[in-house]
Amino acid sequence: MSSFDLLAALDMGITPHVVLTLYMVMLLAFGIIGYLKSKTSEEDYYLAGREQGVLVTSLTIMATMFSSAAMLGIPGLIYKDGVSFLFFTLNLPLSGAAIYILGSRIWRIGRTRGYITPADLVTDCYGNSGLLRSLIALVGFLYVIPYIVMQIKAGGYLAQRMFPDTESIIFLGQEIGIFEMGTIALSILTMLYVLIGGMRSVAWTDVVQGILLLSGMLVAGTATVMAMGGPSSFFDQVAALPSAALSVPGPSGIWSPWKLMTLCIFASLSTMIQPGQWMRYYAASSPKTLKRSAIIFSTLLPSCFLFGVMLVGLGARVLYPPSVENGALMPHPAIGSQAGGFDQVVVAMLQEHVPLLLGPTLGVVFVSLILVAIMAASMSTADSNLHALSAVLTRDVYDRFVRPRAGERERAWFGRGVIVVATLLALWLVNLGEQDPNFKPIALIAQLMFVAMAFSCQLLPLALDALFFRRGSQTGAICGITSGILFVFLFTPFPQLILSDGLTASVKGLTGTLSGLFDIGFSGFVVNTAVFAIVSRFTPPPSKERLESFERDLNTNPHTIK
Repeated sequence: MSSFDLLAALDMGITPHVVLTLYMVMLLAFGIIGYLKSKTSEEDYYLAGREQGVLVTSLTIMATMFSSAAMLGIPGLIYKDGVSFLFFTLNLPLSGAAIYILGSRIWRIGRTRGYITPADLVTDCYGNSGLLRSLIALVGFLYVIPYIVMQIKAGGYLAQRMFPDTESIIFLGQEIGIFEMGTIALSILTMLYVLIGGMRSVAWTDVVQGILLLSGMLVAGTATVMAMGGPSSFFDQVAALPSAALSVPGPSGIWSPWKLMTLCIFASLSTMIQPGQWMRYYAASSPKTLKRSAIIFSTLLPSCFLFGVMLVGLGARVLYPPSVENGALMPHPAIGSQAGGFDQVVVAMLQEHVPLLLGPTLGVVFVSLILVAIMAASMSTADSNLHALSAVLTRDVYDRFVRPRAGERERAWFGRGVIVVATLLALWLVNLGEQDPNFKPIALIAQLMFVAMAFSCQLLPLALDALFFRRGSQTGAICGITSGILFVFLFTPFPQLILSDGLTASVKGLTGTLSGLFDIGFSGFVVNTAVFAIVSRFTPPPSKERLESFERDLNTNPHTIK
């Protein structure tokens, strides 16, 4: 029996409808309140007036980082590969350190010079190059689009699990099933509160979504431990797992020490400098706010990860061990029926064990809440990325190349238009891909999600140099980030569309070897940094006056800023 069948077997009644309705009403209320408090300006719409405090800042950063993968994909990886993925937890305190060190410096000069996007800072350091700004915008686009698409898709799958008995409807001659209803509802709701309230609404909803996400992790972990007889019995049973599940590189053999180390370091750094997070540094009220948020992030999120999803994944491996069929690792029938069905672990575990822990009535309420928490994780990532994409395309493309003389009000409304178009485009791709599994664009986007962080990582050499060293040149920055983007593209399905069979085989051989040894972002980072350093060595740097002015504002005491 699959986890979908298990969930359907639980009589949840109208509880999911009530919980989800209350949640949706609350999100729309936040959007309206955010609109009433907002001003028609870019700074207010994109950065909430740069006034966010510790609670909002810490929770919005957490919610933006952890998408639906936190409650679906990561527990599935732990179920599949055992404790080897435990080392990924190191990614979280490293991400906190990035907030503490990078965030405060980004805030200082961002507040002084009125920056809104990452490109504002980088191009101001190396010279206002339109090409460099476009490349940075491209990096943001390549990171954001896959996540918007995948979060909308997750909304459809969650709707199938929450409302399995819902019948299809016919609208304008088209059959709309529960999957399509879920994607439409998540898309429209997310679009509305981002559209209405901007960063202020996104941040407030992220607070609620972050609390739901963290609570859902802990409830699922507690239910798993209790189902196995308590902490002592849990660890005894986990210790009895096959040795491959208790060691590196794990049963699948893919988590080598070097790959885990580079993944932890560069995934954390790339996640913390993607456009949505970078803009949250600008939006904080002070560097002290960011540093306190970093400490909260570094302690709270790893705790929920270890005592939540880690316990669920390991407990599921004990209770529902996977098996090898025809050379492929397959999930237990209670988890899923396909080779890729490992990400249904949390759904199966909470359906089976939360009602036993809390009783049928309260258990159904908590099952509904946790499913809403998973949806909240999807929405908290989708809203942040929609909002960031709007800022990037407005500030770095429309304002610079299309309508340089546009007023602030016009740019704000163009940004809202970007949100509408991006949402509708992503929704169309998701539903078209669901109707036709061989639809190439959605297949490429789905695979591209796994290298999205690698694209974001290509901003890292420029960010580190601008914030700490200032040794690079504008030409070096352009050549470095271009080479990094192109190198990461080799790890995507795109080369096979444009290269001959012989070249495609060679590229696959190279990328297969490198991805087996290292994180993809790290590989691109090495190429990017090498090109950046070499070209900068032989090309003129920014003027001395520009660098001195930039360094002065970067080190300005925030207490002197009015």
